[in-house]
Amino acid sequence: MTVSAVKEKEKEKTRPRVSPTPASRRSSRSPPTRRAPPLVQYPDATASPRDSRDQEDSPRLSADQEGSRSYRKGSPRTPFFPARVLVPAGAMDLDPEGIFRDDSDEDDDNLHEREANKEMVVYLIDASPRMFTPANAAKPDEKQETHFHTIVNCITQSLKMQIIGRSRDEVAICFFNTKEKKNLQELAGVYVYNVTEREQLDRPDARLIKEFSCVEDSFMNNIGSRYGITSGSRENTLYNALWVAQALLRKGSVKTVSKRILIFTNEDDPFGGITGAAKTDMIRTTIQRAKDAQDLGLSIELLPLSRPDEDFNMSLFYADLIGLEGDEVVQYVPSAGEKLEDMTDQLRKRMMKKRKVKTLSFAITNDVCIEVNTYALIRPTAPGTITWLDSISNLPLKTERSFICNDTGALLQAPQERFQLYNDKVVKFSVRELSDVKRVSSHHLRLLGFKPLDCLKDYHNLSPSTFIYPSDEQIFGSTRVFVALHSSMLRLGRFALAFYGTPTRPRLVALVAQEEVISSSGQDEPPGMHMIYLPYSDDVRYPEEVHLTSGDAPRATDEQIKKASNLLRRIDLKHFSVSHFANPGLQKHYGILEALALGEDEMPDIKDETLPDEEGLARPGVVKAIEEFKAAVFGENYDQEEAEAAAAKGGASKKRKAIADAASQKSAAYDWADLADNGKLKDMTVMDLKTYLTAHGLAVSGKKDAIISRILTHLGK
Repeated sequence: MTVSAVKEKEKEKTRPRVSPTPASRRSSRSPPTRRAPPLVQYPDATASPRDSRDQEDSPRLSADQEGSRSYRKGSPRTPFFPARVLVPAGAMDLDPEGIFRDDSDEDDDNLHEREANKEMVVYLIDASPRMFTPANAAKPDEKQETHFHTIVNCITQSLKMQIIGRSRDEVAICFFNTKEKKNLQELAGVYVYNVTEREQLDRPDARLIKEFSCVEDSFMNNIGSRYGITSGSRENTLYNALWVAQALLRKGSVKTVSKRILIFTNEDDPFGGITGAAKTDMIRTTIQRAKDAQDLGLSIELLPLSRPDEDFNMSLFYADLIGLEGDEVVQYVPSAGEKLEDMTDQLRKRMMKKRKVKTLSFAITNDVCIEVNTYALIRPTAPGTITWLDSISNLPLKTERSFICNDTGALLQAPQERFQLYNDKVVKFSVRELSDVKRVSSHHLRLLGFKPLDCLKDYHNLSPSTFIYPSDEQIFGSTRVFVALHSSMLRLGRFALAFYGTPTRPRLVALVAQEEVISSSGQDEPPGMHMIYLPYSDDVRYPEEVHLTSGDAPRATDEQIKKASNLLRRIDLKHFSVSHFANPGLQKHYGILEALALGEDEMPDIKDETLPDEEGLARPGVVKAIEEFKAAVFGENYDQEEAEAAAAKGGASKKRKAIADAASQKSAAYDWADLADNGKLKDMTVMDLKTYLTAHGLAVSGKKDAIISRILTHLGK
C-alpha cells in the first residue's frame, strides 16, 4: 500500500460524522448501528452545500467536483465510474456538512444496512400501587382516572392503529411489580400478558385488544400489584423486566427489524425505598442491563407520568438509564408527554412511511451514470384490499391462474408466446422479446439539458412529483456527483430536463433542486430534487381567448368588491392545512371494521371534519358580512324574491302530490298481482297501467309492452 493511500485511509477514518439527530435529542438510547432512512430523518447541518457564486452560464462538473467517496474498506464491488471520476484529487471537501450523506453509510461496514421494515415493541407497564392512584387532582362529581387506566387506553389505541397501519409489526405486553409471575425466565415480579393461541411476541389481534382493554377490572384478583423494590430484599423487578423484554426481542436482526422497549411509570425513583450499598449495586446493575440491551440494537424509551402533587424527576434515575445528558433531561418530560397524548388521540388512519419507491439509474453523460432513490411524497389512502377466505376453515385463499389448450383440454406448461399476423404469417414473440421491444431507453433517467426556472410553468405540474435522493448502494460516487449537480442548479437557477424511460409510458421530466431548510426545531425540508412529470403536447390546451368589453359581461362594482373582501377576511381560516382534516369515509370504514372485529354492539360515531363550521358561521360578525355581501350583489329585496320562488316551487310540489294521491286511489281498485298472474295486464288501457306507475313513483314513459314489463318487474314477477 502506498503512502498516499495510507494517508487517505487514515483521513477517511478520522473524518467527523454528522449525527442523525439534533444535538438536543441525542442519547445512548438509540442504537449506534441503526440509521434512519432518507426522508424520515436527515443529518443535522448548519450550512448549505452550495458553492460560492460564479458567472457560469450552465451547470457543469468542475475538476474538483467530479468523483465519489473513497471506497469502503474491503468492499468487493467494482464501481461503475472510470478511475478518473472515482478518485479525484481534493474532492473530499465538496460536501463538508454531509447533508447529502446517506444516513446508512458506515465506513466500518462492508455492506449497507437495509432499512428496518418491521417493528417489534415490548410495552413495560409499571403495576405498582402508585400507578393506581388518581392521575389528576380530585374534582367533585367526577370519576377519578388512574395512571394505570390511562396507559391501558393508550396502548389499546396504539394496538388498533398497528392492525390498521402495519400488519407485520409485533408487540408484547409485560407488567412489572406484580404479585404473580409469568415469564419464561421465571423471574419474580414480571408478568407477560397474552391470550391463548398467540405467541408472547406476535402481531396484535382483535382478541388481545378486547381482553387487554378490560384487564383493569380483574387485574388485582388475577395478577396483583406490589412494590417490587423494597428495603431488606434483593429483588430488582425493573432489572428483571428489562431482562424479560430483551429475551422477547431476541428474534430478528436489528438491520431489518426495529426493536423498541417502552416503559410506562409514574415512579421517578424506583430505588428510593432502599439505601446504602444495596441501592448503589441495584442501580449499577440495572443501568448496565439497559446499556447491554442498547448495545444489541434495542431502543429503550420512557413515557413518564407525573403525579398531581409532584412532577416526574428524570435526574433521579431514568436519565442515566436511557442516556440523557445536559438539557436533554429538562426537555425530555414535556416531549414524552406529547408522545403519550399523540398515542392516545391518534386517528384510525393508515400510516404511510416515507420509504423509497424504487431505485433508478441516472445517466448524466454517456460515461457517467449515478444511482438515485425515489420517494413518493403524496400517496392516496384507500381501504385495504379484500382477502377471500375459505367458508369452512376461514383461511385465506390463494388465487391461481391456469391455461387450458383449446384442442386437447390439457394444462399448458410451456411458457406463453405472443404472436402477430404480418402478411398472412404468424410472427411469434416471447415475453422477453416483447419486453425488449417496449424498452425505449437503456437507463431509467437520462439528462438532456438545462433550462431557466421561469420556463417551468404551474400548469406543467399535472400530477404529484417524486422526490429523488442519491444513493451509493450499487454505484459508488453517486452522492458526490449528485451534490455537484444539485449545488450548480441552485446557484444558477436552472432545472434539469431529463428523459424518464419507463417501459410503458416514456415521458419528459423536470428535475427541480430543493435546498435544505433548517429551523430552530430541526430540518423542515430535506435537500434533493423534485421530479415533475411534464405533460405531453396533447395534454396542454390552448382555449380561444375571448376579449369581453364592458357591455358583454357584468362587472363587479367597487362596493361589491369591498363587501366580498370583508366577507373573506371574516371567514379566513388561520393556519389552514389539509393534513388537519381526516377522510370521513376512511374513518367510518376503519371504525366499522374495528367494531366488528372487537364484537362491539354500537358502531363508532365518526365526526366529519369536512362539514362547514355552523357555529363559526353563526357568529354575529360573519352573519353581518354575509348579509351585506348578499345585499350588495343581489339587492335589498333578494330574500323576498327567494321566498316567492320557494313558494312557487312548493305549489308545484303540492300539485304533483295531489296527482300521485289520485293515481293511488284509482290504482287501489285493481288487484294487480292477480292481473299479472292471469296475464290480463295486456287487456288494460295504457292510462290505467300508468296509474300504477304513478302511484308507485315509477317512470311512465315508453310503449305498452315496456310499461307492462316495468309493472311485472316491480311486482317481482
